[in-house]
Amino acid sequence: MEESISRLDGAFRETFGLEAVDLKTYSPLTLAYIGDAVYELVIRSIIVEKGNAPVNKLHKRSSQLVKAKSQAEAAVKLMDVFTEEELVVYKRGRNTRSHTMAKNADMMDYRMATGFEAVMGYLHLKQDYARIIELVRIGIGDKLGE
Repeated sequence: MEESISRLDGAFRETFGLEAVDLKTYSPLTLAYIGDAVYELVIRSIIVEKGNAPVNKLHKRSSQLVKAKSQAEAAVKLMDVFTEEELVVYKRGRNTRSHTMAKNADMMDYRMATGFEAVMGYLHLKQDYARIIELVRIGIGDKLGE
């Protein structure tokens, strides 16, 4: 699977004329922006693969895992699992002041979620999909057992 993802990424970059960029030059909020979408896609994929269901039910299940509070809880679980590099990205994301905030989250959860999303975005742009899967598995733990 990893090999097919790499081929897809190569085709994606080639098709759209994208060049490799030093990921350290990306702002934490840019990493969180793409990381939010990556994490949402992983969670939705897991939910859908667990079985066909009405879309409203699928949305409710995934919403519980992608909200800021759940992402903050995942970040806490991952503190001892993050590599040094991931921890730097997480802290940059967490400490960046955003001009917006989720309507149903407190400031600390929102910041921790932003750090978590920054790590997801960083790993996606780094094309480290195995690590994304590993962190999501550890971060959500048994929350999908419903």
